[in-house]
Amino acid sequence: MTEAQARQRGGYAEEVSAERLAEIGLRFEVDGDIATITLDRPDKRNAQTFATWSALARIGESLPEQVRVVVVKGEGPSFSAGIDLRMFTSEGVPGQGSFSSAVKIGDAEFEQRIRQAQAGFLWLRRPEIVSIAAVQGHAIGAGFQLALACDLRIVADDVAFCMKEPALGLVPDLTGTKPLVELVGLAKAIDICLTARTVHADEAMRIGLAEKVVAGGDLTQAVQEKAAELLSTNRDAAVATKRLLQGARSRTLEEQSVAEGLEQATRLKALFP
Repeated sequence: MTEAQARQRGGYAEEVSAERLAEIGLRFEVDGDIATITLDRPDKRNAQTFATWSALARIGESLPEQVRVVVVKGEGPSFSAGIDLRMFTSEGVPGQGSFSSAVKIGDAEFEQRIRQAQAGFLWLRRPEIVSIAAVQGHAIGAGFQLALACDLRIVADDVAFCMKEPALGLVPDLTGTKPLVELVGLAKAIDICLTARTVHADEAMRIGLAEKVVAGGDLTQAVQEKAAELLSTNRDAAVATKRLLQGARSRTLEEQSVAEGLEQATRLKALFP
């Protein structure tokens, strides 16, 4: 493991305390190979702020090395209603400011702030873990994008996906546009985003946004079963396979064949030293 990888998997980054996470509205728990991140502001439908995104990034930086599966879920009836609407006001979120104050800090610093927010979503795609979004109720805007940041989405039958940003005069900028296009295709992604319409469970399953739809009361059990299935696979083979799958879209068939051969050579050498 390189130093950069080590920094990504813990041992270098300072862990954010449970008390601080609670203030922000998050819980983070590790049980063996499985880590669970819970958006925990049910009274606000788990609305997200700058602090939410910063804390998610810190969790990714300090993720214990033994973790193979990361579950992201929301407390209460909604997964996440998206951006905390106080961020649109002049007062903003206490201690965090607002969008109006953020745009006044200068272009370079503003771009850096967006990159920091995106870091809270990007790490969920790392090849050494598989991330599962357990989605019930509203998954709007930033909530939709957090679900899209995960590798898999298991949803309750009351799920309501909505990319609200264009209706608010914004664009989705929390890394959700690429996976949305890859999952549903360009035309369907344009339709979903530019109408800001709601995608319910049956459509989500049909167009590839969801891997499984279950009754709300069965969501936890369905996620646990999927995590167990994922953990039954050889860890190093799973990491290598995910790495291959992630690179497949950007490679030609010949390039992908070469990549497969290189990964397989590494696996065989490890199995038969």
